Amino acid sequence: MSKKKFYVVWAGEKTGVFTSWDECRRQVDGFPAARYKSFSTQAEAENAFHGGPPSKNITPAKRFEDLPVNLRPNTYSIGVDAACSGNPGKMEYKGVFIDTGTEIFKSKVYEQGTNNIGEFLAIVHALAWQQNKKMAIPIFSDSVNAINWVKAGKARTKLSPSKQNEELFEVIHRAEEWLKNNQIKVPILKWDTKSWGEIPADFGRK
Repeated sequence: MSKKKFYVVWAGEKTGVFTSWDECRRQVDGFPAARYKSFSTQAEAENAFHGGPPSKNITPAKRFEDLPVNLRPNTYSIGVDAACSGNPGKMEYKGVFIDTGTEIFKSKVYEQGTNNIGEFLAIVHALAWQQNKKMAIPIFSDSVNAINWVKAGKARTKLSPSKQNEELFEVIHRAEEWLKNNQIKVPILKWDTKSWGEIPADFGRK
């Protein structure tokens, strides 16, 4: 007996998650530039549908195919990163699906922030985003400090509040309150840049 599969159609007569190949085929047969893929579980299929179709170019997950299986990262995960022009300076952060590189959220640019603050906020944003979407997959960050801050429930920054970064400190406070009132239910992991290259959420400004 063959194992049941779930089919995602991103571009077809109808889009969504389908529970049989016949249903999927009716949506994609004869449809120009149809985009679809099968998955082994409904959760994977639903997450993939909401994340958008994989790029037709090299996806981040392809990077790791030459590595031994036990040394590859779990690509069914979210990666976060921050960028800061100066220290402190203009700061922003974002989160992507590791396997496809699809961007799932991106912050505005905040004045007078730091990279560690951005990484901290990105992790908390990814936690809250998952909770809202009823998802539970690992989160990768390349910042040890930010991971430790999240686990401690507090941004242990040495940056002083000022008129310029008043809005940023309000966001930090909301993130700390979220951590205080919600349980972390997913692994928060350190991205191994040396072995895996830059995290797929990297802004590419180094």
